[in-house]
Amino acid sequence: VFFWNNRDLRDLTKFRFLSDLTKEHNLIFIALLETCRKNFTDKELNNICGGKHFLWSWIDPKGRSGGILLGINPSIFDIGFISQGDYHIKFRMRNKVDGFQWNLIAVYGVAQDEHKKCFLAEIVQCCQNETIPLLMGKNNDRYDDRWPSLFNAVINSLDLREIELSGRKFTWANSLPEPTFETLDRVLVSTYWELKFPHATVQALPHEITSDHTPLLLSFEDTRGASQPIFIFELGWLTRVDFWEVVERSWKSDCEENTALYIWQNKIRRLQQFLRGWAKNKRGHYKEEKKELISKLDRLDKKVEIQTLNQWELLREEETK
Repeated sequence: VFFWNNRDLRDLTKFRFLSDLTKEHNLIFIALLETCRKNFTDKELNNICGGKHFLWSWIDPKGRSGGILLGINPSIFDIGFISQGDYHIKFRMRNKVDGFQWNLIAVYGVAQDEHKKCFLAEIVQCCQNETIPLLMGKNNDRYDDRWPSLFNAVINSLDLREIELSGRKFTWANSLPEPTFETLDRVLVSTYWELKFPHATVQALPHEITSDHTPLLLSFEDTRGASQPIFIFELGWLTRVDFWEVVERSWKSDCEENTALYIWQNKIRRLQQFLRGWAKNKRGHYKEEKKELISKLDRLDKKVEIQTLNQWELLREEETK
């Protein structure tokens, strides 16, 4: 489960990052904030969720900022209804495994002072009369000393609690030589939602992609049940040096079937098995390399929160990204 202020969702690198993340963590819903997009193509949405079937809803940005894209896996949840406002999208959902009903809300806080009263009024209207548990991912784009107090007062009045962040102290940093750090991104839950998922955690992921906001990964008890993995051919395999060698070796293997159709079916099944094993091995090497790079980047991100990086460390950070 993923929340991220991505600061303009147009860069192909961000789409790749989201696709990899969906596959790696088997995400069941994705909330993207400040997309700065009025519409999305089917191909773009398919890329975001790694080729899985997702149900999507989005709202337009206000001026040059804002915009929300929220998607869920409909094989995991039934949707009761979807509502939208100027600053939020809300899904009323039911877990197919156990029938638990709850609201998923993605919120983007306005940067302009003149709109903040309207924003707070909308959040109150969205949440105050709800009778079922809710989960809210919230972000605002600009820090203001008065803003946290006003927002916290509203959150307290709605009896919502923030899930404590792990892995990082802050969720936002500017790009100055001596950066400012703030917590602008949060995951909030109602009491009944927390009682249902008492072990839910929010992890701050490393900054792999250019954005001054940290991606947040929410983990809670599995609502999916068991499912059989399906074979998916990845276009990236075609660029691997040894791919065609694997295909040729599999295809030339002896086959005991005696009709053209059975021979074809047997070869296809065997090729799938070959490619599953080959891809799993390749993915293991790739994950280890990626894990090492992310670990280096994470150490630098954490270090910069307590002291200024030297020139060599800044260069390493840019190279890693």
